[in-house]
Amino acid sequence: MRRNLVMLVALALLWGASFTFIKIADRNLAPATLILGRLGLAALTLALIVPFTVGWNEALAATKANWRWLVVVALVNTAAPFWLLAWGETRIASGLASIIQGAVPIFNALFAFAFFREVRVTGMRLLGFALGFVGVALIVGGQHSGKVLGALAVVGMALCYAVGGLLMGRHLRGVSPIVIALTSTSIAAAVDLPAGIVQAPHAWPGWQPVASVVVLGVPLLGFAYLLFFALITGPGAAYASLVTYLIPPIALAYGSIFLGERFGALAFGGLVLILGGVALGTGAVALASLRGRRAEAREAA
Repeated sequence: MRRNLVMLVALALLWGASFTFIKIADRNLAPATLILGRLGLAALTLALIVPFTVGWNEALAATKANWRWLVVVALVNTAAPFWLLAWGETRIASGLASIIQGAVPIFNALFAFAFFREVRVTGMRLLGFALGFVGVALIVGGQHSGKVLGALAVVGMALCYAVGGLLMGRHLRGVSPIVIALTSTSIAAAVDLPAGIVQAPHAWPGWQPVASVVVLGVPLLGFAYLLFFALITGPGAAYASLVTYLIPPIALAYGSIFLGERFGALAFGGLVLILGGVALGTGAVALASLRGRRAEAREAA
């Protein structure tokens, strides 16, 4: 149990830092070049790991059998959201971007309600997601005119992640997560290659953006996937999803400490609504209540 908790916190610390490093890299690199470097390094890292996990024979066989949906997921769940986040952070603070990303389960529920009946939620859980959606609207609506498009881009990223997750659950359930991760990063990098090269700087951009891309690609994407997959195959996907609650406050802290970002009551109000909505919508509150009642029953017995 303690080991799982350590991995969960480590994953949140890594992914929470992604927003800060994207913000640093955005200062000197075009979003397309940033994404190309990040995805290329992540794909290379994952390719080096495959022989020690599923093996190349199984990975190639799974890719051949599921290539159509792997391409769709790569475009929807990696290529599009990575670009939207990188572009959005050129206009809004990294902490605000992390708060909006925390709404992924909310959009997941909305799309499931409309198009994915097998994972549809109703009742109080749907009400929870509606509450979180209000938090997203509050944050986006509170932005200055020059930042609204940036906030909407990050909302688009959350929408892409939600749709991508639902598509994976329906069409790639039997495929190893590391195969999905490797094909997604590789295909998305190939798609971004022309724009990444064209928009690359003509001079050395400095060590900070280059180091940021390396950190984003290797530990914050490649290695973080290992932790995420270990949590999914260990305590389960529901436990792994708890990282959603940890990332926004961690990213806010990083942005405040290292980038000097400051956030008003509107941002924190939206954060409370989003996390509260996710807690209700995923059933975490009900689950905690049930565990409490079971513990009381055992003590009484």
